[in-house]
Amino acid sequence: MTKQERIEKMKADLVRMSEIENDLYENGYRGQEIRTIAGVDEVGRGPLAGPVVTAAVILPQGFDLLGVNDSKKLSEKRREELYEKIMETALAVSIGMRDWQRIDEINILNATREAMTDAIRNLPFSPDIVLIDALTLDLPEIPQMPLVKGDSRSISIAAASIIAKVTRDRMMVEYAGQYPGYAFEKNKGYGTKAHYEGLDRLGACPIHRRSFLVKYAAKRKKP
Repeated sequence: MTKQERIEKMKADLVRMSEIENDLYENGYRGQEIRTIAGVDEVGRGPLAGPVVTAAVILPQGFDLLGVNDSKKLSEKRREELYEKIMETALAVSIGMRDWQRIDEINILNATREAMTDAIRNLPFSPDIVLIDALTLDLPEIPQMPLVKGDSRSISIAAASIIAKVTRDRMMVEYAGQYPGYAFEKNKGYGTKAHYEGLDRLGACPIHRRSFLVKYAAKRKKP
């Protein structure tokens, strides 16, 4: 694909991923005028270690930054570049998170919901509607629109996925310095070979999710 073809594809993606937001701005939601939209997404539901991190992002109308997409589809370098541009452009950005202890206490889904709720409530002003990747929250005061695969359908959710991903990745790199031997700087807490080798040598460290290590512990006990 040539450079021009990549640009044209990014332009087409921007148009496609802005359709939900543009429809809300133009037609409202259930009779309510929509002026501000928050996209919400999470990162870190699957890792064996570290927190689950969520982000709420309110983009300006007419947001036209090319390349914003589901964070999983972007390289680390591109995510970092887009993170800085989103932070400069967004009307508001907020982070929510729950640590490994809370995840073990209430399970990852409930911890994710709590972290998303925090991200929305920590925004400097309340949005008119929240677009969420696949989940609904206990926030009766704010209209919500759950979208399956929302991070590849909504520009607002995609922006939130990038903010959450970069925030969590940076945290895991810092944890790698505190807890060496698990390759957190590379795997970000996911179950890679290097991570399992670290667990075999060192056992669990303070940021490991004990509830997630059950299968690993059972596997180790097998002859």
